[in-house]
Amino acid sequence: MRKTMRLAAAGATLPLIAAALTTVGTAAQAGNRPTAVPGGDSEWTRSTPAVGHSPTRPLSFTVYLAPRGGQQALNAAVHDVSTPGSPTFRHFLTPAQYRDQFEPTTANVDSVTGWLRSAGMKVTGIEASRRFVQVAASVAQAEKAFGTTLNTYRHDGQTVVAPAVPATIPASIAPAVAAVSGLDSTVHAVKHTSTAPPAFVNARPCSLSYGQLPAKYEADYKTRLPKFQGNILDYAVCGYVPVQLRSAYEGNSTLDGSGTTVAIVDAFAADTITGDANTYATRHGDSAFAPRQFSQHNSRVFKYDPTVCQSPSSWAGEETLDVEAVHGMAPAAKVRYYGAKDCTDQSLAAALTNVVDENKASIVTNSYGGPDQGATPDVIVAYEQAFQQGAMQGIGFFFSSGDNGDEVSATGLMQTDYPSSDPYVTSVGGTSTAIDGAGSLAFATGWGTDKYNLSGKSWTPIPGKFLYGAGGGYSTLFNRPDYQNGVVPAAAGPGRAVPDVAMDADPTTGMLVGETQAFPSGDAYGEYRIGGTSLASPLMAGMQALASQNAGGRLGFANPAIYQAAGGPTFTDVTSVHHGDGNVRPDYINGLDPSAGVKYSVRTFDQDSSLFTAPGWDDVTGVGSPNASYLTSQVATP
Repeated sequence: MRKTMRLAAAGATLPLIAAALTTVGTAAQAGNRPTAVPGGDSEWTRSTPAVGHSPTRPLSFTVYLAPRGGQQALNAAVHDVSTPGSPTFRHFLTPAQYRDQFEPTTANVDSVTGWLRSAGMKVTGIEASRRFVQVAASVAQAEKAFGTTLNTYRHDGQTVVAPAVPATIPASIAPAVAAVSGLDSTVHAVKHTSTAPPAFVNARPCSLSYGQLPAKYEADYKTRLPKFQGNILDYAVCGYVPVQLRSAYEGNSTLDGSGTTVAIVDAFAADTITGDANTYATRHGDSAFAPRQFSQHNSRVFKYDPTVCQSPSSWAGEETLDVEAVHGMAPAAKVRYYGAKDCTDQSLAAALTNVVDENKASIVTNSYGGPDQGATPDVIVAYEQAFQQGAMQGIGFFFSSGDNGDEVSATGLMQTDYPSSDPYVTSVGGTSTAIDGAGSLAFATGWGTDKYNLSGKSWTPIPGKFLYGAGGGYSTLFNRPDYQNGVVPAAAGPGRAVPDVAMDADPTTGMLVGETQAFPSGDAYGEYRIGGTSLASPLMAGMQALASQNAGGRLGFANPAIYQAAGGPTFTDVTSVHHGDGNVRPDYINGLDPSAGVKYSVRTFDQDSSLFTAPGWDDVTGVGSPNASYLTSQVATP
């Protein structure tokens, strides 16, 4: 399982950023009075004392440019191309056509760069499609140009400069500017954490299918386990393999993803991924990747800073899970992996931009993110430039909704995760999924886990009980998108509701994956069970590949069509109904073998912080899980 969190926080949650971003620059303002710019305000500086001021300190920052015709025109075009019933529904553009219609104009580039140079700053680069301008300046030059004071602070373990008061730009260039990034030099990054050490082996006993093995005895089959709340539970599964997941979700479909391409974006890259994925597939009855079916398109240089990112090797498990899950659900689909140079939001957004510019894939799965409080306006602009261009080209983005439930236990604030909460992506929540011996879906309920450890002859809850669960709730960054109206309860509040759909995510009912691990005796291939919404997102991407194959073309941004189909036969509604309170999970104390003993715990189902599974849309599983009917329900418009 991979839980993700954003390393840098932005202080108080930013109110309804989406509304602000769509109104900036929509019309020239009277005179040339200073105008606030998204990304130019660091609210955390209001309560953080400055530790200095360095006017000569060099500063690098980025000015993001507004699309041609204005942000509202692009918003409307994305709405129409993605919404069933619209005259332009699924009439997608090529990258060249997108640039012709929406690339920032030469006049706007010239006006912004002219102002920057007139303020004594140096333009160091203009992005090839004019999405942004890169700038170098001293702190004093930036202060004078943006009408602010850039003090030095200690923030989130970093020494940074940041605006003491909101930065402004002249009204004459405001329509051309979408956001400014880097006046606050805090590094924004995602950080994954794993419950598995460098090498991990699932303890025995475990069940090959759900419910196969009742947890009456410990591994010695002599020592009786206590009942949990008066009931005998089952042992957790060893880990579902692709044939089981396909059977449960896809039924007897003959679709295999032929003719489709799924992109996967993560940080860094796993050196052994091709061999590991092929070994895993052939061990479990599937075909290895054919020549040119799997490819990697990574950053030319990886930039590893241990104060910002976990090691590249620690990200390898995420790539392994994503690749093997997509290949397992859509064995004939092409898979293109894009490894960002590091784990920062800007680098991951750049990798997504590479995906849309290459335009080879029509489905993108992403298993990273962090609490909304770290999503500043410039971060959102960087991501949405890729999301909106992708939507216009027929590319759909799927993001895991997070593994910390409502985030209260992790951050102290109830919030959703970004980019999962962005209205231009499909947020994939999580279920606890029971697949029986016949390969049928015995039940699915919301993923949310309280943990109880075996203590003597009783089960004792860990402090707080809550361990992990699918992310969800209501964003304070974005208003409720219109495609959710009539499906998400009106009384739920105005924010963008998360998630949209859900797939298997519970590590207790997770997927078996295989990768080269650092065992004490040396590096070797090994397999272990894993979960998290990092599993749910690539499973959903594989299902979308089959639906795209059946439709004969790209499906694009999926949410409007998903919500129009909500409550119908194409989605299995996920409710709180399930068999048993949870499962018993044994773990080797040393993580590798029984030589140091085995510890036991109960992992419960459907107890996800303040989030609840219910009939219809809910904040754990969205509208539910796609089923075999979903695969044949989509139609591609030429």
